[in-house]
Amino acid sequence: MVYKDYYNILGVPRDATQEEIKRAYRRLALKYHPDRNPGNKEAEEKFKEISEAYEVLSDPEKRAIYDAYGYSGLRSSGYRGFEDISDIFKAFSDIFEEFFDFSFEEKVHTRPRDGADLSYEIVLDFEDLFQDKKVKLEIEKFEVCDLCKGLGYDPEKGVKTCDVCKGTGRVTYTEGFFRISYTCPDCKGKGKAYIANCEKCKGSGKVWKKKELEVIIPAGIEDGSILRIPREGEPGFFGGKPGDLFLRVKIKPHRYFYRERNDVIGQLKINFVSAILGDKIKIPYFGEELEIQIPPGIQSGEEIIIEGKGLPDVKTGKKGNLILKIQIETPKKLSKEGEKLLKKFAEIEGIKNFDNELLSNPKVSKNKKNKFWEKFIFGNK
Repeated sequence: MVYKDYYNILGVPRDATQEEIKRAYRRLALKYHPDRNPGNKEAEEKFKEISEAYEVLSDPEKRAIYDAYGYSGLRSSGYRGFEDISDIFKAFSDIFEEFFDFSFEEKVHTRPRDGADLSYEIVLDFEDLFQDKKVKLEIEKFEVCDLCKGLGYDPEKGVKTCDVCKGTGRVTYTEGFFRISYTCPDCKGKGKAYIANCEKCKGSGKVWKKKELEVIIPAGIEDGSILRIPREGEPGFFGGKPGDLFLRVKIKPHRYFYRERNDVIGQLKINFVSAILGDKIKIPYFGEELEIQIPPGIQSGEEIIIEGKGLPDVKTGKKGNLILKIQIETPKKLSKEGEKLLKKFAEIEGIKNFDNELLSNPKVSKNKKNKFWEKFIFGNK
């Protein structure tokens, strides 16, 4: 299956905002639009390619699947892209109307238009996962102009019927069987012309604003999760509903710990004396200090489990465990006195030749053939 790098196709970084993706598509769509490149098959294919990339990256759900599983994941989820140019025009009629001031179907310009969804990324530290995290966001988006309430004109001076389209909002061009309906260039499809544009939004009915939001990120959330904040996307127009805000959660790796589901895993290095005799040690652990009991005779690779000190489950709140995997550190150099003491210890405990031996592979069962090779290689002992 051919790999498609949609970010590279649009020329945007992987963390690009929806507005950056939209701007990139507009620039490329203007360049490769079929009307600007008549008969140019290469431009037509490029137009299909950039439109497919925009369809995926502008949709938070499709984008999340693509980021996680790539193009093959999209195909597995049922995505098929566009068959021909007409599919693109139908899918993006609203955005082409915004880009080029005309659409490919006769529609009333003042029909309800839902606002666009927005996508942002939130980066959390590992320690933020142990309890709900309150995050303040500053997002940039279009908002309905508060001066004209989205009308686009000076409410005090009002409007008049457009002289060009006679109030229909459309100008239709016909040649033979070919017919295309353009948004009226004078009134922008509203059927009415402003006597005076709104000073604040210059007639668009919307303004670019920064908005602060406070969002609660649930404890125990996993890396790559997507949170949906209803109605916090761009505003709808002419009665359309606002879009949603989608937050992609990214968790920074921790220096000492990682997670397996709701369990927190760490490596604990202890000296060989503590391993033999047992010990009590204290370790710092996300805002508290834990006392760890080392049982006598513990071996490398064994685990110490502290119940209820893992991460909470997002749905139930039940906490996982802290699991410490033991690594025993042996000294590389000993003093002469230390060597004598260890040899004396071995003698007292009856450890002969230090009891070193090659252990059987636990995945292979003992059988006669194995015993034959053991005698052949190691001899009878």
